Amino acid sequence: MSISTPAGDNKRRPSAVSTGKKPPAGKSSSSTSSTSTARKSSTAGKAAGAAGRPGGKAGGAGGKGRKPITPVKVSQGRSWGPIAMFVAVGVIAAGIIGYGSWAAFKGSQPWEEKAADISGIVNYRDNPDKTLTEANHAWGPLTYKLTPPVGGNHNYNWQNCMGDVYDAPIASEHAVHSMEHGAVWVAYKNGLPADQVEKLAGKVRGNEYMLMSPIDNLDSNVSLQAWGYQLKLDSVDDGRIDEFISALRQNATVEAGATCSGGITATGTTPRDIGKDQQGG
Repeated sequence: MSISTPAGDNKRRPSAVSTGKKPPAGKSSSSTSSTSTARKSSTAGKAAGAAGRPGGKAGGAGGKGRKPITPVKVSQGRSWGPIAMFVAVGVIAAGIIGYGSWAAFKGSQPWEEKAADISGIVNYRDNPDKTLTEANHAWGPLTYKLTPPVGGNHNYNWQNCMGDVYDAPIASEHAVHSMEHGAVWVAYKNGLPADQVEKLAGKVRGNEYMLMSPIDNLDSNVSLQAWGYQLKLDSVDDGRIDEFISALRQNATVEAGATCSGGITATGTTPRDIGKDQQGG
């Protein structure tokens, strides 16, 4: 006796299990298709990752990855403002140092060398004619070879030279004695404009061992005298005026320690023989 089942002769087949192998021709499986799709996706992801990494290999037979790109540096223009300022400061500093060195050198020079460096100055001390700078005392009017004189015999009385500014001509015999004491005599052409006279007076007034007076028919606008030295100039603004005074005032004396006070204060070209009677001259 045979026993039949509800399914009849159709027996239930077991479910196909994917083994990774290609199924037999004519047969397909949803699981096989899914597995293949996943593999392709995985392969594509790896390729994309490799291409994105520096030095990684991209797809293509034998292909190599791209080399790293070196950043391009952008050249910027120079900032000339600070450079110009630095150069300017350097030039100024060099000038200050140079002037300081020059001033120190000038300050250490003997006064004779300073005088010799003044353009146009005449040194009559070296003149063969020694009557120009002889220094004897004498009474009465005297004759001089130079106008104004720079030395020579002179009156016993000196002209006051404590920064005195005389508005009329004075006796050369007294002024020469003042120079013997170390004074600088600033002479100017009589009739020079008042404003120019005042500029000169500003260099003399109140300064010891200096005196100033006009001279009729002077051959230059200004004439500076110290014992044995002379400098004639056309302008009261000439910087050599200050150079002459600085180098020669008191330094050119031939009677060191002699005073400039207590001298003649009167004007007039005739010498005043004060004390002649006492000396029996």
